[in-house]
Amino acid sequence: MTAGILDSIHSPADVHALSDRQLDDLCGEIRKTLLSYGHLHGGHIGSNLGVVELTVAMHHVFDSPHDRFVFDVSHQSYVHKMLTGRARAYTDESRFGEVTGFTNPAESEHDSFVLGHTGTSISLACGLAKTRDMQCEVSGHADIGNVIAVIGDGSLSSAIAFEGLNNAAQQGGNLIIIINDNEMSIAEDFGGMYGGLARLRASNGTAEPNIFKAFGLDYRYVEQGNDVHALVEALRGVKDTDHPVVLHVHTVKGLGFEPEGPVEHGSDGCNQTNTQPHAGQCEANHWQNPDVSINKPLDARKYYGEMAMASLEPRFAKEPGLVVISPATPGSNGITRDFRERAGRHYVDTGIAEEHAAAFAAGIAKAGGRPVLATSATFFQRTFDQLQQELSLNRVPATLLIFGAGISGTDNTHSGAFDMPMFANVPDLTCLAPANGTQMLDMLAWATGPSDHGTVAIRMPGERVLALERATDMAYDPIERAADYEPASGLRGACPFTHYEIVKPGRDVAVLGLGNTVPLAAQVIRRLADEHGMDATLATAPQYSSLDDEALTMLAYGHRLVVTVEDGQLDGGWGEKVTAFYANATDRRLSSLRVLNFGASKEFTDRVPVDELCERYGLTCDAIIDRIRRVLSE
Repeated sequence: MTAGILDSIHSPADVHALSDRQLDDLCGEIRKTLLSYGHLHGGHIGSNLGVVELTVAMHHVFDSPHDRFVFDVSHQSYVHKMLTGRARAYTDESRFGEVTGFTNPAESEHDSFVLGHTGTSISLACGLAKTRDMQCEVSGHADIGNVIAVIGDGSLSSAIAFEGLNNAAQQGGNLIIIINDNEMSIAEDFGGMYGGLARLRASNGTAEPNIFKAFGLDYRYVEQGNDVHALVEALRGVKDTDHPVVLHVHTVKGLGFEPEGPVEHGSDGCNQTNTQPHAGQCEANHWQNPDVSINKPLDARKYYGEMAMASLEPRFAKEPGLVVISPATPGSNGITRDFRERAGRHYVDTGIAEEHAAAFAAGIAKAGGRPVLATSATFFQRTFDQLQQELSLNRVPATLLIFGAGISGTDNTHSGAFDMPMFANVPDLTCLAPANGTQMLDMLAWATGPSDHGTVAIRMPGERVLALERATDMAYDPIERAADYEPASGLRGACPFTHYEIVKPGRDVAVLGLGNTVPLAAQVIRRLADEHGMDATLATAPQYSSLDDEALTMLAYGHRLVVTVEDGQLDGGWGEKVTAFYANATDRRLSSLRVLNFGASKEFTDRVPVDELCERYGLTCDAIIDRIRRVLSE
């Protein structure tokens, strides 16, 4: 891939020197580079295509890193990286993996923060500006110049963004808040504030009331947000401002994105047929997989998400309180556009506002409804206070669907490995971990049914489970599978998933698998028998919020070693609790039992392949068997 003028850009200083005509040429080359990169490598393409001109204009007018840019979420920072010495990571296919999909100070001095979650840019910018101003008061100068936060209209629905706006107005001083308004989050925007933004766009920024002025902020509007020259003029007008100012820029997300061929099954489009191009304001261009023209099977998140939604949908007509809630990002979790349209008032997108979504669910449940709140494990982290207070403390019957939980090869801002220590240590929160799709539907049916219980979290099955179900022909079309589903008996009353199941009885060694690790635990048992002549016990745990004392006590008889396997952080996790149960027992038979725990280390990982992480953590069949044999030989 060649890039012409882009090849000559090694730092922002090179962007400063470009003529007006060269700015246009550079924007065109960057857009072509993004499209080619997305086709070959994948990534957040739509958000970056929308800010090509804005980012070029920012680096033409401002002087990074003296002037500080804070990109909210920072999934739209590809262009920024190209202009700050990292262009080859997007133009040279052999170097595609060199940079992350988000800003990262370890890569460049032009990146202030590691960011991958939403809504925090204004608050971070306030902090940078505050320290700069205080340094200036003492010494007359500071290491930081202009401070610029770039936040999308979708991110504005996050509560912390409003907290930042409120603080910015009070703090004063140089602070430039660029609102990148492309009329979308990942899907459409939801919330009352977006009507106000639409009126501002329709009136060229003159409509009242103006939410930003209401905060006490200066306000300016740029309609042509994909015109680099209009943006240069606007940015020059706010550069070196002595007070906080909002620059509201209207852009087109995914500008130029027109993939050929059919759309991947389960993705969400623009209300177009599969053969039409997806360009502009379109959910499907937010994330592009390599070779989008190839139909690929659904990943676990979409597969089990579609199956869950399909099982709930027939109940809507007779259950007015059954409501699915998604704090944005619905398509990632199998909540398809078609489902949303059919669900009507039974589906609510709260925007990127997980804390509100959790408290909202508590209100629905308190009124007698059965809310189902679905989002990523990494996004549930923002709801910890609501998990403890509004949901668990109030013992309301809400159901939480946790997607993307477990060890993954994602970047360091989106790891799902930390969910179990967080959820399992909240009092009165029932945490379930299905080992297959049918068990997931049973858990969902019980959690959303008439039983008297508090909040239930269901850790949705992952890729290892889906792979096993596909290998055994169980993973046919998720919607058909939900239609064929018949609930198990005993799904009313007290939680039917508290006890561990002895799948295969044996002796000497007992291997306990939790949720996604059941396939691995079963593989260990088979190989112990086939290769080492060991008749070991296989047990499965369908929940991780409490221990099955009876089952653990029983395992102490006839076994010398208990092995726990989990695909989450060991520190504070499930396996440690099993170890503590035996270690603290007063019965000598229990306290003398050896226990091995297998799971993830307490660390942030950045784009490390899952297989490599499993090797690192000893979460492989060979590693587990090796440790079992070594302990038994001692």
